[in-house]
Amino acid sequence: MSYLDRVRFTLDNLAERSLLRDVRAAVPAGAIDFASNDYLAMAREPAVLAALHASQRVGSGGSRLLSGAHPEHVALETDLAAWTGRERALLFSSGYLAVLGAIVTLAPFVEAIASDERNHACAIDAVRLTKVPRRVYPHDAYAPDRRVPTMVVTESLFGMTGTRVDISALLANLGQSDILVVDEAHALGVAGPHGAGLCAPYADPRIVVIGTLSKALGGVGGFVAGARDAIAYLATAARTFVFDTAMPPALASTLRVALARVASDDGDARRATIRTYARALVAELAAIGIVVPATDGPIVPIPIGDAAVALAIGRDLEARGIFAPAIRPPTVPRGESQLRVTLRSDHTADDIRAFARALAAALVTTR
Repeated sequence: MSYLDRVRFTLDNLAERSLLRDVRAAVPAGAIDFASNDYLAMAREPAVLAALHASQRVGSGGSRLLSGAHPEHVALETDLAAWTGRERALLFSSGYLAVLGAIVTLAPFVEAIASDERNHACAIDAVRLTKVPRRVYPHDAYAPDRRVPTMVVTESLFGMTGTRVDISALLANLGQSDILVVDEAHALGVAGPHGAGLCAPYADPRIVVIGTLSKALGGVGGFVAGARDAIAYLATAARTFVFDTAMPPALASTLRVALARVASDDGDARRATIRTYARALVAELAAIGIVVPATDGPIVPIPIGDAAVALAIGRDLEARGIFAPAIRPPTVPRGESQLRVTLRSDHTADDIRAFARALAAALVTTR
């Protein structure tokens, strides 16, 4: 049996369990999109697009330590550090690589790692790559082990559950030699003062913030922000930074425009719109018999359970002009497939009502 025979057997097995994935060419034309992470609609913001069109160069030319160094990178890093309340920031070409670089590079400075069980796959992969003893703690229930210096790894606003952790409680349970690595991917832009994230109010050097530029900022890329010396070490030793081609300078300058809009009064208004829609959606769901936790954030998970049922509901919604595909294992635990509804500031009240009506009809059809 060749390796391709074994691959085909595995693909068939995944299909039988409704876990096979396919890459789409595009989001269905005309559908109302409830899957995008472009929470503040920055990807199509005219001022942001104008900044991109005004660029004079595409690629960076290499890594930041070689020919890929451009003033646009430093300017964006300066803005990101100021926005998040940290001493310095360092750009990576994706949020995934930022997480890998930060956790793996800083892990040798502790003797243990504690990771939330609901962390994103990038954090799980990073923790596994370290040589440090690790434990996975129940979601949002960190209990300290005072015996050894520990790296605590968590998200601030969890991408699948929409839950928020109490940063002050985590800091209270942190030892002086501990590190708190916080993935703010889904919080930046939508939570905290001027969208600066849930860590922004805490000027604690033990906090290492990891952010993405691909969600509320509407672009692509990631960054790590924290104490100046910690970031200086990442610039020297993080393999996902040192050996990776730098972000295109055109994108860096474009993202500065997006960041300025996100952190402005206009950004505050867009965040208020999302809060209004979140409360409206929770109420609409309750009216059709679906109870979900109250939230004022952009992520509203709707539990389904069985992967095949979730897949069928997602397909039914798509046929009704709603794009909210099923979320299945391994993105969520086995038996906890769901719809992950994401709200954006450019949705309308009619969009929210349309989703609820379509879901009510889909549930009748598929159950």
